[in-house]
Amino acid sequence: MKTNLKAGDRVRLLSMTDDPDPIPAGTTGTVAGVYPLSDWTQVDVDWDNGRSLMLSIPPDVVERLPADTTN
Repeated sequence: MKTNLKAGDRVRLLSMTDDPDPIPAGTTGTVAGVYPLSDWTQVDVDWDNGRSLMLSIPPDVVERLPADTTN
């Protein structure tokens, strides 16, 4: 699974369904790293709420924000 995300991109979480302590939908953060695997991509995000929790895409869904978005 390929993603167009790269380190430094700003993202907003749309859904995280498979984590026992998920980041709340709507939370924004900055991509710290992208690690493509065979059929999914691991995305390391420094969330604005202080957490650092990796995404698994799929099933997690984020949207990339415009470059000038800070919140």
